[in-house]
Amino acid sequence: MAGIDFDQEIKQLQATMKTIGQVLDLDKMRDEIADLGEQVAAPDLWDDVEGATRITGRLSALQGEMDRYTSLESRIEDLGLMVEMAQDEGDADTLADSEAELARIKKSVESLEIRTLLSGEYDEREAIVTIRSGAGGVDAADFAEMLMRMYTRWAEQHKYGVEVYDVSYAEEAGIKSAEFAIHAPYAYGTLSVEAGTHRLVRISPFDNQGRRQTSFAAVEVVPVLEQTDEIEVDENDIRTDVFRSGGPGGQSVNTTDSAVRLTHIPTGIVVSCQNEKSQLQNKASAMVVLKAKLLAKKKEEEAALKKDLKGDVAASWGDQMRNYVLNPYQIVKDLRTGHESGNPSAVFDGDLDDFMEAGIRWRRGAEKVDA
Repeated sequence: MAGIDFDQEIKQLQATMKTIGQVLDLDKMRDEIADLGEQVAAPDLWDDVEGATRITGRLSALQGEMDRYTSLESRIEDLGLMVEMAQDEGDADTLADSEAELARIKKSVESLEIRTLLSGEYDEREAIVTIRSGAGGVDAADFAEMLMRMYTRWAEQHKYGVEVYDVSYAEEAGIKSAEFAIHAPYAYGTLSVEAGTHRLVRISPFDNQGRRQTSFAAVEVVPVLEQTDEIEVDENDIRTDVFRSGGPGGQSVNTTDSAVRLTHIPTGIVVSCQNEKSQLQNKASAMVVLKAKLLAKKKEEEAALKKDLKGDVAASWGDQMRNYVLNPYQIVKDLRTGHESGNPSAVFDGDLDDFMEAGIRWRRGAEKVDA
């Protein structure tokens, strides 16, 4: 304990917090929170359910970010007072507690500092995530569903809104694909490092001989568009198909043909939505996804950096970015950053922050090298 310079450590934390506050633009954040608060208080807020959901979700996320920042500021201040009193009284136990609290605060500040690295053109946007099963048959379909749950659990832990647009269920188990939005500030910047091919190794629960199987799933992430984004879609370039929504086992979710599939003929991009009961609502949601994917494609072509927004992932051998190994040992390892966890169950339950933070730092390092 004598080796720790609490004064210096606390000053460094305060300096880092000041920098983070400048990058986050706290004044702008407070103004937006106040504006959203007025909108939430409006008596006709829920006349537009979709709009109200977005407004309340945005307010909740921003308020959470502000609370996280101010709480850390308070903890640093309290730590300074605790250290001062302990040093004055020669209280070794309290100094030991202070050392432990210092380590916890440093970890929290490092996590918050990650936000300052999200300075890309679309990093502050909400995100649309697409998961597709790849090589591996029924195991791959099951793995894709595990990944969908992993990301939705991560969002729930952070109190981020999740809106499922479409799920295509596999015949035996799991899903062929899924498309959903994460409604939170900087969701795209954070989740974009998850794009790529994910690989699972385990004893297959679908193999009656108990053999170890390898399966793959692809994750794609694109930013949600705003009204200021310039992306025009010619209605003549879109083929619209309607069909009956389906659940696991082929069961009908709705009794009418309300699900909508949009095909952008020039690019071949196909999106569908079946989460709403209204065909018009499903078409509107599908159009949101389609425009987001068209923007991603446009930016890829302009910048000639295909992996920046979406990535070209084949979901097969040789191109995986993260391994999830459940047998013969248990480990989850990111092949780009080297970050790993010996607790796959926690990772599949949404414990992804450390992986995402490592990915964001790795990406920033790669950008500096390219520059």
